[in-house]
Amino acid sequence: MAEVIRMPLLSDTMTEGKIVAWNKKVGDKVKADDVLADVETDKATMEVNGYVDGTLLYIGVPEGEAAKINQIIAIVGKEGEDYKGLLDEEVAVGKEQPEVGDNQPAAANIQPATSNPQPATGNIQPATSNPQPATVSLPEGAKEIRMPLLSDTMTEGKIVAWNKKVGDVVKADDVLADVETDKATMEVVGYEEGTLLYIGVEAGQAAKINQIIAIVGKAGTDVAAYVAAEKNQTQNSGQQTIETEKQTTTEDQSQNTENVQKSIVAQPVIANSPPVTTNIEPSSNADGRIKASPLAKKIAAEKGLDLSKINGTGDGGRITKSDIEGYKEQTIDNRPQTTDDKQKTITQPATSNFQPVTESYTDVPLTQMRKVIARRLGESMFTAPHFYLTMELNMDNAMAARIAINEISPVKVSFNDMIIKACAAALRLHPDVNSSWMGDFIRKNNHIHIGSALALPEGLIVPVIKFADQKSLSQIAADAKELYAKAKDKKLQPNEFSGNTFTISNLGMMDIEEFTAIINPPDSCILAVGKIKEIAVSRNGKFETANVMKVTLSCDHRSVDGAVGAAFLQTLKKFVENPVTMLV
Repeated sequence: MAEVIRMPLLSDTMTEGKIVAWNKKVGDKVKADDVLADVETDKATMEVNGYVDGTLLYIGVPEGEAAKINQIIAIVGKEGEDYKGLLDEEVAVGKEQPEVGDNQPAAANIQPATSNPQPATGNIQPATSNPQPATVSLPEGAKEIRMPLLSDTMTEGKIVAWNKKVGDVVKADDVLADVETDKATMEVVGYEEGTLLYIGVEAGQAAKINQIIAIVGKAGTDVAAYVAAEKNQTQNSGQQTIETEKQTTTEDQSQNTENVQKSIVAQPVIANSPPVTTNIEPSSNADGRIKASPLAKKIAAEKGLDLSKINGTGDGGRITKSDIEGYKEQTIDNRPQTTDDKQKTITQPATSNFQPVTESYTDVPLTQMRKVIARRLGESMFTAPHFYLTMELNMDNAMAARIAINEISPVKVSFNDMIIKACAAALRLHPDVNSSWMGDFIRKNNHIHIGSALALPEGLIVPVIKFADQKSLSQIAADAKELYAKAKDKKLQPNEFSGNTFTISNLGMMDIEEFTAIINPPDSCILAVGKIKEIAVSRNGKFETANVMKVTLSCDHRSVDGAVGAAFLQTLKKFVENPVTMLV
């Protein structure tokens, strides 16, 4: 079934995006991770992925023109599939689709659907029995708020908390909700002014990209009929999809079953969320209620903090996220013991002198970040043929050079910063390693963006140091420090954790001597860095000590051969063992 590609929200202040260039044309085969277009926003020029496999059937916005957020810019489906119905539905439900009315080529494309109605009639047959919901339009002045694309790998977002409730007056720059993506918890701004008329996704539930999560308009506007029509249309669309899948391959059937199972698995998480909210709503204040933002309450619950002991710095003493993060946890021991605390107290000595008489386990719901890590790295491991090259580097000169560098550097330079610089210099001499497997071709990147993997409690994220080969060691150190701090505070923007051409994963600080890493798509290689270890070596017939570090390069054999990877490591070794050479 054809899928629409809409203009995503690529920055927190974006209202429309200009198509700088299309990287695919109508009729081309596209994959889920293909970059369909380059889009200029109010912040930067960024890449837009379609996240679906198939054939590019339709382009709705020509190069050089702009599209509003959530406007259809392309349609992907099976080759020869009739997609005109999707555009007709967009107009029928009252959504703005300028390319249909204003763009002559798009209007011309729709004409054949009228002249050849036979195939279309068969597809629309199931909907003829209940045509009214499809014709219901959004009341005048009302605007939909849809789930935006907040990261390059995001497919859905979980509503952590609503900051507004139905009936509240909202402004264009108000933060309506806190949304957990696969990368971080981010704020969703509605960019519309009026009264919040409808909330479509409750806190604790997830919404797919472009799904309606709220409606804003004039106070008193009735949107019930439109919401019912939208839901009915979604159900009918799902039924049509099921009927189609029954007539197709077993692979499509199993995929549909998997989607249904995911929906069933998600229900217990929603059912378990209310107790968390009630536990963090103490009534120790005079008015019986503690003022705290929903996100602050969530973080406090995760950390086990008592909100009644935290001073709020927000409006009217409201506790905010920064208040929670700045709270000193030594006061936690003095808080009243809760049921959970009592259970922990009983459980602690169990490891030493208590043998449990029953088996037990704890199911931990998947975060959006963990879901995407599992999917992307699973695809990488079982799609890209990995091979591994390990080399030992002498770090004596690097250790001495780092001491001298830090005496004059405005920012403390770490060994990881030196590895980033050395890799960037080596990639400039070995462009085949700085490449991406694109299915039908290999893309050799002229720019060098190095991702540095960072472990967070929620999972792994990869902040990206852009144009690393053109930066000094102190610049790299400053950029890395800033990006790591943002990642830990969940404030990274999409452009700061995307666009990598090569990745480094360093576990040396955790006392790991040697390991292999899974390639981080779309890279062709990833470097695993171990700890620096002092060993005994023989030099000129005498035994001396040397500091060595092992690195392992994981390569995608489709785009990088063994000799190419080995040559890259040899160059990297020269730069690291004689640091002055990479500064020339």
